[in-house]
Amino acid sequence: MKQPLLWLLCMATSLNFAQSNNQSKLTIDQIMLGEDFVGYSPTRINWSDDNKDIFFSWNPDNDTLRSSYKVNVKSKTIKKRTFSELKNSTGYGNYTKDYKWKVSSKNGDLYLMNMSNYSVKQITKTEARESSPQFSGDNKSIVYQLNNNLYKWDITSGITQQLTNFKKGSKESEETATEQDEWLRNDQLKYFNVLEKRKNERDARKYRNEQTKIEDLETTYTGVKSVYGLNISPDLNYVVYNLYKSSKSKNTIVPDFVTESGYTTNLNAHSKTGSKQATSESWILNLKTREIYQIKADEIDGIFDKPKYLKEYVAKDSIFNPLYKSARNVNIGNPIFSNNSKAVVNITSQDYKDRWIMSLDLANGNLEQLDRQHDDAWIGGPEVGWFSRGAIGWLDDTNIWFKSEKTGYSHIYTANVNSGKIKALTQGDFEILNTELSKDKKTFYITSNKVSPHEHHFYHLPVKGGEMKQITARKGGHEVTISPDEKQLAIRYSYTNKPWELFVMPNKAGSKMTQLTTSTTKEFNAHQWIDSEIVQFTARDGVKVPATLYKPKASNKNGAAILFVHGAGYTQNVHYWWPSYFREYMFHNFLVDNGYTVLAIDYRASEGYGRDWRTSIYRHMGGKDLDDHVDGAKYLVDQQGIDKDRLGIYGGSYGGFITLMALFNAPDTFKSGAALRSVTDWAHYNHGYTANILNTPVEDPVAYRRSSPLYFAEGLKNNLLILHGMVDTNVHFQDVVRLSQRLIELKKENWEMALFPMESHGFIEASSWSDEYRRIYKLFEETLKK
Repeated sequence: MKQPLLWLLCMATSLNFAQSNNQSKLTIDQIMLGEDFVGYSPTRINWSDDNKDIFFSWNPDNDTLRSSYKVNVKSKTIKKRTFSELKNSTGYGNYTKDYKWKVSSKNGDLYLMNMSNYSVKQITKTEARESSPQFSGDNKSIVYQLNNNLYKWDITSGITQQLTNFKKGSKESEETATEQDEWLRNDQLKYFNVLEKRKNERDARKYRNEQTKIEDLETTYTGVKSVYGLNISPDLNYVVYNLYKSSKSKNTIVPDFVTESGYTTNLNAHSKTGSKQATSESWILNLKTREIYQIKADEIDGIFDKPKYLKEYVAKDSIFNPLYKSARNVNIGNPIFSNNSKAVVNITSQDYKDRWIMSLDLANGNLEQLDRQHDDAWIGGPEVGWFSRGAIGWLDDTNIWFKSEKTGYSHIYTANVNSGKIKALTQGDFEILNTELSKDKKTFYITSNKVSPHEHHFYHLPVKGGEMKQITARKGGHEVTISPDEKQLAIRYSYTNKPWELFVMPNKAGSKMTQLTTSTTKEFNAHQWIDSEIVQFTARDGVKVPATLYKPKASNKNGAAILFVHGAGYTQNVHYWWPSYFREYMFHNFLVDNGYTVLAIDYRASEGYGRDWRTSIYRHMGGKDLDDHVDGAKYLVDQQGIDKDRLGIYGGSYGGFITLMALFNAPDTFKSGAALRSVTDWAHYNHGYTANILNTPVEDPVAYRRSSPLYFAEGLKNNLLILHGMVDTNVHFQDVVRLSQRLIELKKENWEMALFPMESHGFIEASSWSDEYRRIYKLFEETLKK
């Protein structure tokens, strides 16, 4: 009985440690309540069709769930929307060219709204689920999808017509009778009069039916492949569709141990990096002739090019062939149609090195290049990525706009589809983050970090080119939703130490921004939250690296410092708006109150600083990004008076990965580290994220070996705390299990692991958050304080 009792006493000591060693008015339990402590900021902002109300998700009363609210722009009155209102709301939709009518789908049915008086007519009321409605180019009919086929509803007559008839399988062919079968059949008919009579009657009925029946809609067979992504041209002459074939790659599973049933349940999760990818084909169906033809990309520029990194794997006595024997696999995105039914498509290579913007001839499926974007690392940037078609649209019937990083920063370009002439509309050492075209197609509405990488503002840009006109002025972050009439802006605004609130302002420069919501709690408002300083330090390669510095008062400074590593890699955490890592921000306030200095770095790979910053980790995660943290530690010692022997580091996900690499590869820099939900071996993570950066384990094993903490575990000599959710379907629990076995075999003793049986990648329960951060604080208190 003595041993279990001792264990319980140790546990109690651990859980109470944070409070007994706390000089702050804040507590970890309080901070880790999350929005229950801070308040629930408004999210999911959109406008009513009549421009009078702004809808948003909110929870000012701390209910079990968020609810939908509305605020009247004129009176500023806020009300919770009733279930009846929500039931009758039509939501987003498609408009006629003159914006006089809107069609939308909700709960599997279609609705038509007259925009002059906002009256709504229900078009369908079925058990089936109609979706993706859009007006035809002449605005006389509505085309929608049902069971992976397209239908047309004539607005005037009310007649519904099926346009496509996609089915799996192939057209059945009549079986050819053998010579013996033919002889037997003829012999039967010759000697049995009733059989002959019945055959003649059957043939006569068949002939009569064929002469009088209305022609059936021709079936388009897809074989073993599944159809998806149906897109019809405005003139209703062509349907562009995709055929998908699963790769049959083996998926992983994540065991869920604590379930309602009492039985362990396996959760399905992603396949591993390098698994065979699904293939897709793009086809065109001519609705007039019913002819189908494939869009083939095997002749586009550079389709046979090999990535440059493969040259490293060629034997010294061999010559590198820069071309593949067969074309690279590509994904052809959904077409973007002009009003006169011209089409362009975005094509991306499955190795992530190329993006082509092509003009598509719907009459024959031929492609013509308008722009090729190549990156030896990977194609990406704001509104462009492996998971999206990229920001593209038509300005008129001959010109398109698109985004590109060709100058090193994400900017807007136009291209003439006839001449191929390309023009840059924006340029400079800043990024265009979000782009929307006005209804009259004369103005771009833009969110950009032109003022500073650390601020987001809203701008107007003439489509013909010219200066970007800044509309918002207040320092911080602005997330803008434009009213349907484009006269007003609903803005989610925040500052470093002020959470997101809803504002409204006229859509013109110099206008007043009026606050509509107040979401923070009395408990949150009672604390003086740090307006943290943004600094720069010089990395070993001469690059200036941005970071957020949290400094204690000189009288309270304890000489120790902690570096926080944000997750995702490609995200931003050094800025003047309320952080997505708001619990960590509050924890840093808590640490400062207890004498610690905290540095949070936008290391190489972070978002908001252009292409070169984004791709600095290509083929070596844990290279320059880790160097930035080691150099950040040096900055703290040299310029902030921190004891070089009292530096800690922590972070989650990608931040946990960097923490492991820091403890393993820079053990003389960091005395301790806490690694949360960490990737330990990139070959076991998902393909879409990892193959962008490291290629695949089979083709580029060097990149995986030098980027995975598992291979460097022998370097651990200081204090490591590993924390992980056991039902993490993103970075699997298996990652830290494998690492722990490696540490056991290496006979490492100065590490511990805390597991959370009911948490996935993003923790939900306040109890789990609190337990996690109490352990982190205890680690730093025991290893960094004198």
